[in-house]
Amino acid sequence: MGVKQRTKSLKARNNKLSDSFYQLEVLNNHHGHSADIPDFSNRIAEAGFEDGLNIQSLDTFQINIGKLCNQACAHCHVDAGPDKKVENMDRATLETCLSIIRDHDFKNVDITGGAPEMNPHFRWFVQECFKLGKNIMVRCNLTIIMAHEKYHDLPAFYAAHKVNVISSLPYFTKSRTDSQRGDGVFNDSIKALQLLNEVGYGIEGTELRLDLVYNPSGAFLPAPQNELEGEFKRQLKRRYGIQFNSLFVITNLPISRFLDYLIETDNYDRYMQELSSAFNPGTLEGLMCRSTLSISWDGYIYDCDFNQMLDLKSQIRENHISDFNAEALLNRKVVLNQHCYGCTAGAGSSCGGEIVH
Repeated sequence: MGVKQRTKSLKARNNKLSDSFYQLEVLNNHHGHSADIPDFSNRIAEAGFEDGLNIQSLDTFQINIGKLCNQACAHCHVDAGPDKKVENMDRATLETCLSIIRDHDFKNVDITGGAPEMNPHFRWFVQECFKLGKNIMVRCNLTIIMAHEKYHDLPAFYAAHKVNVISSLPYFTKSRTDSQRGDGVFNDSIKALQLLNEVGYGIEGTELRLDLVYNPSGAFLPAPQNELEGEFKRQLKRRYGIQFNSLFVITNLPISRFLDYLIETDNYDRYMQELSSAFNPGTLEGLMCRSTLSISWDGYIYDCDFNQMLDLKSQIRENHISDFNAEALLNRKVVLNQHCYGCTAGAGSSCGGEIVH
């Protein structure tokens, strides 16, 4: 059941925005883009964080296991796609990650991509994390389950290893989902969700969590999470008999393919102004970058997945997992730039949805 690709990666299109340095230049008001907004560091200083954002804990070890994906979605901040065959974490790097997870008190292992399931070492890694008793989260695009028969058993595999499945679903209608993710995505996503329900995911009384992720289809802030969650639950249950646990609402950050979309549609300046105007100091305490490490496919350490895509490495000397230094990581400051307005706008945005409820 193939998904018709809506677009190619920025790299495949030879788009200048495939260069993270160029993206940062745009975000910092160069190259003719004049979103004149205050420096983010100054905004948090005014909110009482004069010395920047310190680290609160090391709770979550998030791994971007590779950029290879069966989809090439219009707003992908990873710029993932079928052509990203080189950027895949190898076994040796995953073994180093596993050693770090084993030797340090990380509560959560958060595996993302691309389609993380396409990494050849994915299942082995999940099995090993399960043996360690870790809370395992996998960010699944749903269509991978339907993409090829070798992935059809993923719901059963996830259930056997108590994986928390976090799945992207732009909307509960075909038109809005396919416009963002590609023709055929909605139908395959619905079938995949039904298969997950069949093995117990999202069903009351089971320990198998199925959470959905929503992000807006355009250059605007999302509606309140509780309102959207209620509507998603009603519509998916009524139309398709689908149940799930929680809906995570995530703001689109102005990087990679979404940044390209903003520029192409002349929405960049307006969107940046909107993010800046909606800056909420109340989100700063709960930002995911203050309790999460984000590891790239080649083993470098970042403060979050978004910084990773802009190649803003953690600001310590030992910023590769081969030199992992927990003490230095606990005593670092978060690396900030203008895209950080996306996580602090309105109710805030994190890998777990809204920050302020």
